[in-house]
Amino acid sequence: MKIVTFGEIMMRLKSPGHERFFQSPGFEATFGGGEANVAVSLCNFGMDAAFVTVLPTGVIGDECVRELKRFGVDTSRITRGEGRMGIYFLEAGANQRPSNVVYDRSGSAISLATKIDWDAVFDGADWFHITGITPAISESARELSFEAVKVAKAKGITVSCDFNFRGKLWKYGKAATQVMPELVKYVDIGIANEEDCQKSLGIEVDMDVQRGELNLEKYKALSGKVLEQFSNLKLMAITLRESVSADTNGWSACLNDRYNFYHSKRYEIGDIVDRVGGGDSFAAGLIYGLHKYVPRQDSLEFAVAASCLKHSISGDFNRVSVAEVEKLKQGDASGRVQR
Repeated sequence: MKIVTFGEIMMRLKSPGHERFFQSPGFEATFGGGEANVAVSLCNFGMDAAFVTVLPTGVIGDECVRELKRFGVDTSRITRGEGRMGIYFLEAGANQRPSNVVYDRSGSAISLATKIDWDAVFDGADWFHITGITPAISESARELSFEAVKVAKAKGITVSCDFNFRGKLWKYGKAATQVMPELVKYVDIGIANEEDCQKSLGIEVDMDVQRGELNLEKYKALSGKVLEQFSNLKLMAITLRESVSADTNGWSACLNDRYNFYHSKRYEIGDIVDRVGGGDSFAAGLIYGLHKYVPRQDSLEFAVAASCLKHSISGDFNRVSVAEVEKLKQGDASGRVQR
């Protein structure tokens, strides 16, 4: 199966450890971005994944392509254009201090791009993944996102979308609720957290995402409402994060296919190393799981185990194998040294 993902990859500049911005005179420089993170995870799982974006010409763009290739991601569909590499700054939270992300993406190559040859991009593709981040970047990125899902659907390609609400990005005159409901009409597999459903789609269920409490019936109602509004969706998956603090989270997920409502095992994640990319690792795990397993419960359990492990890894990319995910999925959460 050939999977294609589309979005922006950025340079990630993180303050060392759990330091505040500029507490030390340096940043850890890596690359990351929602759809690229998914492609890397899928390649680590042994799948054939291509990442599509527009990168600037020059050494920074070259290094980004080289990094993706190192994980086995197909970069042949990446184009180079005018503009710059987008950047995001990350300050990792600790205890009761939350993490903080600052974007510097204005004028990036993908935000300026107006044309991609989607027929060429989707040649041989079976699955297309996009997120709600890409149409939030700029008007032209929104137009490219709609072109992509329309061409994919016309070609009979399965489309998955992580609704990913990013309030700091919707700045060009359109609200997420004006764009995302129209885009989701072309989607087969929906992925989100509760805030994404409410702030991207405007679908409300009485729940407080800040309190760190979980009411499973409300998630069942929320996923049901999404499926009711979008008859084209075949599955709706929602991650369930109980944020006790920046360091300690409860982590599980649910899946609704209209006929059954599935809830995964719950993991207690303490001493979180890096939660950025956790949702992307879940999306990749779900894509892999739906391809690998027949029981929907097994697909969900793989996705949650994969994303649980991501919280132990610094950087955007989830550097774990199928064997490691399977081990956790089957109940080995001891963390004992492997000798």
